[in-house]
Amino acid sequence: MTTPRASRRRFLKTAAASALVAGVPLALPAQGRTIKIGAVHPVTGPLAEVGQLCRLGGQIAVDAINAAGGIKSMGGARLELLTGDSESKPEVARTVAERLINDGATMLTGAFHSGHIMAMVPVAQQRQVPFIVDIGAADVITANVARSVKEGKQKTQYVYRVFPTTATFGAKAVQYMTEIFTETKTAPKRVVVMFTNDAFGKPQSESFVNAVKAASPGFEIVEVIPFPEDAKDLSTEVSRAKSLKPDVLAPITRPTTAILLLQELTRQRMDLLGVISPGAPGLYEPRQLEILKEHIEYVMSSTVWPNLKAPATQKLSDEHVKRAGGKYLDANAAYTYDAVSVMADVLERAKATGADALVEAIKKTNLGGQVAVAAGPIRFNDNGDNANASTAMIQILRNKPLVVWPKEAAQASVVFPRPKM
Repeated sequence: MTTPRASRRRFLKTAAASALVAGVPLALPAQGRTIKIGAVHPVTGPLAEVGQLCRLGGQIAVDAINAAGGIKSMGGARLELLTGDSESKPEVARTVAERLINDGATMLTGAFHSGHIMAMVPVAQQRQVPFIVDIGAADVITANVARSVKEGKQKTQYVYRVFPTTATFGAKAVQYMTEIFTETKTAPKRVVVMFTNDAFGKPQSESFVNAVKAASPGFEIVEVIPFPEDAKDLSTEVSRAKSLKPDVLAPITRPTTAILLLQELTRQRMDLLGVISPGAPGLYEPRQLEILKEHIEYVMSSTVWPNLKAPATQKLSDEHVKRAGGKYLDANAAYTYDAVSVMADVLERAKATGADALVEAIKKTNLGGQVAVAAGPIRFNDNGDNANASTAMIQILRNKPLVVWPKEAAQASVVFPRPKM
């Protein structure tokens, strides 16, 4: 049942997005209070494209909230986004988080890469600054802190996450693959997993493998093949995968290795019913689509995605396209937008910027109207994870990423098996 408080928060969020798109002036009176929030993302280095889109999503959210009147419970206080560049390096992410806190950030968000987030977690805990992780799937991000608090080693948990966990990614990937195979009357039997051997790829692949074992879906994983995060050539790994004669290749990549992998699949003429990722960046970003063209056509990915059937998301999408030079809205901007929206909601209910008040408000979060595909309003469980975070299956069709599953969020019909290239 929708509570008046949840309805009010949804109204505020929708009103904020509407105000921004309608062109309401963004500036509030200069004498109004300013509340600083910090955002750490990789805006230079190999992860620069996704980091820049995350930052853009955060700024759009801040502008929308300020345009709608700021934090009303604190006299219309406006938000200021303090930004930091991790340079795609975990040690830099930690240093930047420290700097943003020193500059007055009352909360943090970021940081796209699970390894970077893990470097920031001790900073948030030690400095007692709430950290709302926007993008980062590794279970340990929140689980380690929650365990430490339960064991009495730390007093309070300051780290929470709006993004799905690796366990959620694995379970949803198996569910969607099984449903799609049933819908298309196909019966793939052999799946090969390839993964980037880093803090994201390894647990993500393990989650998928475990989910397959638990579900007994009618297909089996015949091999799991790792490759370095900074790989420059994947010919050996692809050759090994090809020799196993899989029906489906399930890659977990970073953006750069996604390009290497898909180009190598074409070079080696690997015969597959389809390429279906259990969840990974790099298989739908604008740069990958621009470079890969026909090589990425029909590739599917069970991943986080904006719910473009929701009116508020459509408005955000229009603003994103305008500010990003024509680039479509994807999960990067959407999840940072949602994370900043959570921060604003928390501040609104806490009516204060003290860490204790903020944490108590975070625990009681029940925020609907988020722009990402989800199973319900944002609520944090005992581990600090968003209990209703979910994914969608997207497919590249005519060089555009479109949701094809679940049906209630679908923008197009799924194509499987892929046509012969």
